[in-house]
Amino acid sequence: MTAGVVTGEAVALDVRLAHWPSRLLAKLIDLILQLVIFFLLILIVGQLVSNSDGDASTALVLCILVFSFVGYNVLLETVWRGRTPGKAALGLRVVRDDGGPVRFRHALVRGIMFPLESWGPALFASIFSRRGKRFGDMLAGTIVVQERVPGVTALPVQMPAPLAWWATTLDLSRLDDDLALACRQFLARQNELHPAARDAMGNELMAAVLARVTPPPPPGTPGWAYLSAVLAERRRREEQRMYAAAPVAAPQYSAGPFGAAPQYGSAQQRVTPTYGTGAQYGGAPHPQLHSQPPAPAPAPNHVPPPVESAPLQPAEPPPPGPFAPPQ
Repeated sequence: MTAGVVTGEAVALDVRLAHWPSRLLAKLIDLILQLVIFFLLILIVGQLVSNSDGDASTALVLCILVFSFVGYNVLLETVWRGRTPGKAALGLRVVRDDGGPVRFRHALVRGIMFPLESWGPALFASIFSRRGKRFGDMLAGTIVVQERVPGVTALPVQMPAPLAWWATTLDLSRLDDDLALACRQFLARQNELHPAARDAMGNELMAAVLARVTPPPPPGTPGWAYLSAVLAERRRREEQRMYAAAPVAAPQYSAGPFGAAPQYGSAQQRVTPTYGTGAQYGGAPHPQLHSQPPAPAPAPNHVPPPVESAPLQPAEPPPPGPFAPPQ
């Protein structure tokens, strides 16, 4: 299930909403971790204040309870940009209604509301809500989206043929992994985006890459081809570096369960085998193999004539527009 999101720049995007079974399983994982944290803090702090009176012990237990079951979500969702260990395990993330990252105030409202909702009202609200929101999401202005879809593997970015010569001259030392991942995700989904959203995101990513990668592309290069060439060249260099660093061991062959393989004849016969007419095995010579005379040997000073190659056809001009989708 998807939902439309309008960003702060008035760009419409489609996001995949998280379903309630995955949200429930993520919450169960977080609940187990919260219980572990609660009992560990009780054991650690209880040894330090074992001689305190009853009121102090009660206040201390309440503080640990609030920290374990409210502060856990607020702290992690603020620092981890809308994720907790349970959400990260299921590929979920909390974002604002406009698709932006959550802040402390959003995480605080969600964290305070969940103990008040308990499991039942929160579950029913997320089931019957059109966007899968519980009451905490409604007050905080947030939604839970599915970032990772199981069983979907992105294809590698291909190198545009007209830019292959130019890509070998690139300086990619300043291109970091986060920007390369954002470009790869954009290229994989550009045909699914609204044209206005595609142009806005593509121009922003292209400006960021141009600030880090030199030299600039040839004039008239469309944006999608430029980003594809940069990512394909980066992958090629990483694979080349990986294969160059990995030691290649010579293959070893074992004798097998029946001992070493038998050898027949001399070493010269095994290296360069010769094949007769077949008469020695009781057969007749093959008519097609022996009907033509052998070709004469070339003269010692014979120079073969040059091979004329067809002239290279010029590459077609790129399609107009900075981010016209590939045909």
